Amino acid sequence: MSEVFWEIHKWPGLPKPAGYPAANHFPEARLLVYSPVFARRLPEAFFSSTLKRTRQMNSSISNQTLQTIYARHSIRQFQDRPVADEMIRTILDAANQAPSAHNQQSWRFVVLREKKRLELAHLVAARANDFPKPSSSILRMASRCLASAPVVISVSNTGSLIAHGSELFNLEHDRSLDFFRTMEIQSSAAAVENLLLAATSLGLGSVWLGILYLLKEEVLAFLGEENGEFMAVIPIGHPKKDQGGPQKKSLEYVLKEFA
Repeated sequence: MSEVFWEIHKWPGLPKPAGYPAANHFPEARLLVYSPVFARRLPEAFFSSTLKRTRQMNSSISNQTLQTIYARHSIRQFQDRPVADEMIRTILDAANQAPSAHNQQSWRFVVLREKKRLELAHLVAARANDFPKPSSSILRMASRCLASAPVVISVSNTGSLIAHGSELFNLEHDRSLDFFRTMEIQSSAAAVENLLLAATSLGLGSVWLGILYLLKEEVLAFLGEENGEFMAVIPIGHPKKDQGGPQKKSLEYVLKEFA
C-alpha cells in the first residue's frame, strides 16, 4: 500500500522554501495536511527520499538522547490511566534543567489534575465559539485533548528577568524591556522542549497546545498566575494510540550554510 505523508503546520498558507513543488505539477500526488482544517495535495515523491534517509538514520542511532528526539511527536488522545506522581516530578525536574538567560529560570510550572483539568477543558470549549474557523475547531480539539489527559502542565514566564534586566545590563528601559522579554520567552520555550522530551523518554505522550495562546490572559487568570509574555499548556498521559508523527521536511529545505 502506498504511504501517505502527513505534515502539520499551525497555520495554513505558510510560505514554502525555494524549490518546493507545486501540487498541480504532480497528478499522482498524495495528501498533505497543513492544519486540521486545510489540506492540499502534494507528491509522495517529494517526501520519499527524506523518509528513506530518516529511517536509515533512526535505525543506526545508538545515542539514547537522539533516539528520544527523533521519537518525540504530538499525542492528543490518552488512555484512562493515571500517571505516577514520580514520573511527573521527573519530567518537571528535567524541564527545570533547561538553559535560561543568566540562569534566572524565570519560569513557573503549574500541574492540573482531576477537577481543575476538566474546568480548564470546559473553559476552552466555552470560548471556542467566540472565534472564527479554523481557530474555533482547533480550540474544541484542544478542549477534548485536555479532557482526555490525566495530567496537564502549564508553563509561564515569571517576569523576574524583565524586572531586573536593566540593572544587569545597564540599558535604557525600552531597550531592556524588549531584550529581556525575548530572553524570558526563549528560556521558557527551552523548558517546554525539555519537558516534551522527558515525557517521551518515559514512554508518555504529550502535546504543546499552542492554540491556547489565543486565550492566554484567561488561562493565566484561571491558573492564578500573572499575565506574562509566555504561556504553554501541555497535556501528558499514556498514548491511547500512536500512529507516529508527521514526516518532517528534509534538512536541505531549512538549512543555509556559509563557508
